[in-house]
Amino acid sequence: MRISVIGCGYLGAVHAAAMADLGHEVIAVDVDAAKVDALAQGKPPFFEPGLPEILSSSLASGRLRFTTDISEVAGASLHFIAVGTPQSENSGAADLRFVHAVIDALIPHLGSADVIVGKSTVPVGTAEALSHRLLAAGSSATLAWNPEFLREGFAIKDTLSPDRLVFGFGEGPGALQARSALRDVYSQAIASGTPVVETDLATAELVKTAANAFLATKISFINAMSEIAEVTGANVTELADAIGYDARIGRKFLNAGVGFGGGCLPKDIRAFSARAQELGLGSSVAFLDEVDAINLRQRERVIARVIADAGGDAAGLRVAVLGLAFKPHSDDVRDSPALDVAQGLLAAGADVVAYDPQAHGPALLRLPKLNLADTLEQVLVGADIAVLVTEWPEFVALDPRVAGDLMAHKRIVDARNVLDADTWRAAGFHYSSLGRP
Repeated sequence: MRISVIGCGYLGAVHAAAMADLGHEVIAVDVDAAKVDALAQGKPPFFEPGLPEILSSSLASGRLRFTTDISEVAGASLHFIAVGTPQSENSGAADLRFVHAVIDALIPHLGSADVIVGKSTVPVGTAEALSHRLLAAGSSATLAWNPEFLREGFAIKDTLSPDRLVFGFGEGPGALQARSALRDVYSQAIASGTPVVETDLATAELVKTAANAFLATKISFINAMSEIAEVTGANVTELADAIGYDARIGRKFLNAGVGFGGGCLPKDIRAFSARAQELGLGSSVAFLDEVDAINLRQRERVIARVIADAGGDAAGLRVAVLGLAFKPHSDDVRDSPALDVAQGLLAAGADVVAYDPQAHGPALLRLPKLNLADTLEQVLVGADIAVLVTEWPEFVALDPRVAGDLMAHKRIVDARNVLDADTWRAAGFHYSSLGRP
């Protein structure tokens, strides 16, 4: 199929490369000329495992092109909207300017049988508003919604072999054609057994938001339990193991620690709350405010723990911060707990040195005064205490004997609860974590 992808950020670049890899002819559009030039050379402006390879092969095949000229989408029959919906500057609501701008820019180049497919995460009701926008402009193109469920670090797999596909359609005459087009574009995944949920536009919009809200709630729940565990002497990891055996609950994402971050979960739960308020249903999702508060409180708990474990005074304290990205296998520092911990320790007067395998560039853009080490060994040299805040494999596999030989004092705060406490204590470390004795 001939398709276009509008927006070449994380979602759009991955989607465009993956669609071309599946054999479709793809034109990808973005207003950022520097980003387009880099992608056209096979150089993604962010870190995502496997993307450089699939991007290069798709470009070499001739099936993928990048441009800043929206008019080049003419001739494509399926147009994916993949622009960002960041949090508004003055509220928790989603900023939909880029989504509306895409529709306005597309309208002059649409054929009557074209299908526009929303992938961006938007508040429920957005698709209906966009459909009215198309009608008001005299366009007979059809709007559908196909939310994304990408996990950073696994985005290629999640695009080519998703765990489910959700298609949302309106009631207009083009719905049948849109259904056929989406089933064609994802034919390989469907043939391999990927479940397909076909629903209305509003439900399709809600699926991504509801999924992120549920996930965020699960993470904050276990972090709230970690606070109770610390006061009572209970072990939150063993608690999670025990309740995780309940099939109604499950063990995944019941890991206490510094909490969630990134460009999706924090933004999406705030936008969900804002949209519920607009609908007069704020009380229905009021619990999300506490989910957000618990998550942010975890960062303060880690900062306080580091200072307390090192003697109670941050002034002049040399702290090795292990990790800056919000999760491993990513260079994304948006709303990153790790970056907040580093910033909080700096503000408290500590001498902070940080290391992350991928996120140094993005971190310096947000925290220019941060002192960075080139290697894991270098960040540990002379440290009074270390704090593990992003669970990169090389941090989890760190030998405490090696770390102890490099550090000035053997102290570590495991803010992800991923290290073996007995092993570190046996090596002479003062080891602490969240919610474990």
